Amino acid sequence: MYLIKEADKKIKVSLFITCLVDALFPQVGVSMVKVLKRLGVEVGFPEKQTCCGQPAFNTGFRQDAKLLAKRFLSIFDRDEFIVSPSGSCTSMVRVFYKELFHDDQKTSNMVELLSTRTYEFSEFLVNVLKVDDVGATYKGRVTYHDSCHALRELRIQDEPRKLIKSVKGIDFMEMKSPETCCGFGGTFSIKFPDVSVSILDEKIESIIESGADTILSTDMGCLMHIGGALNRMNIPVKTMHIAELLSNR
Repeated sequence: MYLIKEADKKIKVSLFITCLVDALFPQVGVSMVKVLKRLGVEVGFPEKQTCCGQPAFNTGFRQDAKLLAKRFLSIFDRDEFIVSPSGSCTSMVRVFYKELFHDDQKTSNMVELLSTRTYEFSEFLVNVLKVDDVGATYKGRVTYHDSCHALRELRIQDEPRKLIKSVKGIDFMEMKSPETCCGFGGTFSIKFPDVSVSILDEKIESIIESGADTILSTDMGCLMHIGGALNRMNIPVKTMHIAELLSNR
């Protein structure tokens, strides 16, 4: 296991806590802090942060999204590393801010610099800290859902799996087609509920077939969507963000 030595320069991160985590799943943010501090990382939380602008961007309100994006850039501009418990929101900053400000050279330059320092939680652990074993323990069978933005925009696939497989006592079982969308897609599930539910039903079948008692992912949007269906169907499978798993000892 990789641990930062006292003689080394202490790595500092600023937490980019998403709207869903802030409002509905604060335990995910707490779990991130526990894991990072366990690894010797100095953790900060800019209290002025708000939404990154993704809901407005996805719904077509580009000017509103720009206002939120510029606020994000001004708040996190000087941070060494920005770490988020969401591939979706991380991809908004790293990928879609470039699209949002393609005709604004000054802001584009800020985006380019900041995007190189912005990471989803699991990729930060594996690719920056060079960690795959954080000293976590979990008794049970788990499976993993690849969230669309983390997989398709950020190419995060192996990193969460390395972390999961290193957890002591865990039984990891891949579900059928883990890369298939869960049907959430933020506002997509509201605009196209019938399509969303149809996609979700296939995901639920894959989870059941895996025999897992816990479904993991890097994004609470996906887990909220999946968890709602599991609850309505009275299926005894827990949803858990990877940060919560890794904080468990």
